[in-house]
Amino acid sequence: MIDQVASRTVATAFAEATVRTATPLILASTGELLIERTGLINIGLEGVILSGAFGALVGATHWGGGSVLGLAISACAGMLIALIFAAATLGMGADQIITGTAITLLALGGTGTLYRTLYGATGSSLSIDTSARLAIPLLSRLPVVGVALFAQPAITYVAFLLIPATWWFLEYTHAGLALRAIGENPAAALTAGVPVNRIRFFATMVAGALGGLAGGVLVLSQAGTFVEGMSAGRGFIAIAIVVLGRWRPLGIGLAAFLFAATTSLQYVAQALGLDVPYQLILALPYLLTLAALAGIGGRATPPATLARVE
Repeated sequence: MIDQVASRTVATAFAEATVRTATPLILASTGELLIERTGLINIGLEGVILSGAFGALVGATHWGGGSVLGLAISACAGMLIALIFAAATLGMGADQIITGTAITLLALGGTGTLYRTLYGATGSSLSIDTSARLAIPLLSRLPVVGVALFAQPAITYVAFLLIPATWWFLEYTHAGLALRAIGENPAAALTAGVPVNRIRFFATMVAGALGGLAGGVLVLSQAGTFVEGMSAGRGFIAIAIVVLGRWRPLGIGLAAFLFAATTSLQYVAQALGLDVPYQLILALPYLLTLAALAGIGGRATPPATLARVE
């Protein structure tokens, strides 16, 4: 009986950790999906997430708005970084990879400098209240998955609903069809009267907001504080999730949970007392990222790469 209770406790903790880890990945990768379906790729997603995390901290501490205002500011911060990306690539025709890399470096240095400027040398001890959990009656009492799926902050439910909403948008709306057409053949889409750069711009802004929210989740729903570089490669993992999910919303959702589960294995190893080097477990998500980018599970044809259309 004790073993059964212990096993259930470990399973519950693993499920909770997986859902918690998957939430920012779903938000960031869904936004990246919209960009890539237009033929763009934002390597600077790591910088977007990090900027959103810092924006969430500022919004929650400087204006006393709590998690709601914090998430709003995180989305705005992500959109600001995305605006820089759009201005450079769509406005000036700059290389996407170079621009994205520069944005990530800018965010790393900028957020660190602003953090020390606003919060001083003792900023490392700063702590804020995390978002309250919203438990769904009855469902939250289910064994193992009840708390993990149905007793989460509101932003987690938003992330879950974002998957079918994005699928519906891409498949059944005129704007979604235009967005997909741009990714397949931007020249043909322009000939058909589709405003290519305008739709790419709006997709970039939406993706920036979602990436910023992903950073906000790290601060307001999980860590309760900000740490320099706390995005910890999630932007690059989100890009790999888009590839592994074959540029489809449902596939991205499943891939996000797969990456989250590999990250959460460290809790299972600790609970079971497994004699496994923790460095190996921590490296699993990044090894999976490399495998995804190398074409694990077969190769798929991505949308067209950026070809600026006048």
